[in-house]
Amino acid sequence: MSLPTDNAPASPQAGAMEESRPSLAALLLDPSFWADWASVVGLVGLVILFGITQPVFLSIANLQALLLAAAILVVLSIGQTFVVATSGIDLSLAASVMLGAVILGLVHAAGWSVLAACVLTVVATSAIGLLNGVLITAGRIPDFVVTLGTLSGITGLGLIISGGEPTMVGSTFLLKLASGSFGPFGYPVWVAIAAVVVAHIALYHTRFGVHLLATGGQAESAAALGIRTNRVKIAAYTISGFCAGIAAILLVARIGSAEPQINTSLLLNSVAAVVLGGVSLFGGRASILGPAIGALMLTALVNGLTLLSVSAFYQPLAVGVIVVLAALIMRYQK
Repeated sequence: MSLPTDNAPASPQAGAMEESRPSLAALLLDPSFWADWASVVGLVGLVILFGITQPVFLSIANLQALLLAAAILVVLSIGQTFVVATSGIDLSLAASVMLGAVILGLVHAAGWSVLAACVLTVVATSAIGLLNGVLITAGRIPDFVVTLGTLSGITGLGLIISGGEPTMVGSTFLLKLASGSFGPFGYPVWVAIAAVVVAHIALYHTRFGVHLLATGGQAESAAALGIRTNRVKIAAYTISGFCAGIAAILLVARIGSAEPQINTSLLLNSVAAVVLGGVSLFGGRASILGPAIGALMLTALVNGLTLLSVSAFYQPLAVGVIVVLAALIMRYQK
């Protein structure tokens, strides 16, 4: 038996594998590689940049604060991911968070237990997502129009029932949720980690996940295979609403009150995190870990700029540039 020489592969199969495996140089020159790993590359780059220019950025205290700040955006980016995977978009996400926070505050102020108020919050925001899904599928109305309409309607409803005034929420449970920790991470971080794990399992290890990606990739073909695409889309928007409710609870716990004001950066950043995470805006391609890392990257950007004493006026500009770059990156995704 003769050993293979350096110039001849051991077998035809091995030769085929050698030829199909791209070299490191070719990989680094492939735009789709950078599109897939944009969030990871961006996060590592920001950590290096801010770690050099402002050493306190890498301190344990700051990293823990950064993770706590990112928890809400991570949860929202997961909800947005399920919607975008169906080739849709949920513009009402930030408004749902606001209404959920208002409901939590008012219900708790009315004498309900904080746990009951939290459950009602999640039910209400999930119902908003369900309504979005039904209007889009049954009404055959574009998702952009429906969610833009519910954004406006939810905003008005939140202002009406709250009178435009914030509601203080004094709760030991919420205080512990915001400031307590288990091991190296605060409770909000564990909530975000749990959301990532559950969403990853749902997307990659269940029939629903397969149907979701098939619906986003080619709805007509999926329907021809027997997939109930309308139900899948309704479920995706309901999941988005559910995530908005969890985010509302974390937000109220963090600031100690229910504010009837929309934080538009939550919507902008949730979409940016999804795109940076390698999720195709045209549907059919999704990831859970990618958007979570994208959310960390955007939070790290704001955190680093704050430590560098960059004016708050410039921070939205920096995030906006990231969003545009993310849109350009989408052109190179395979």
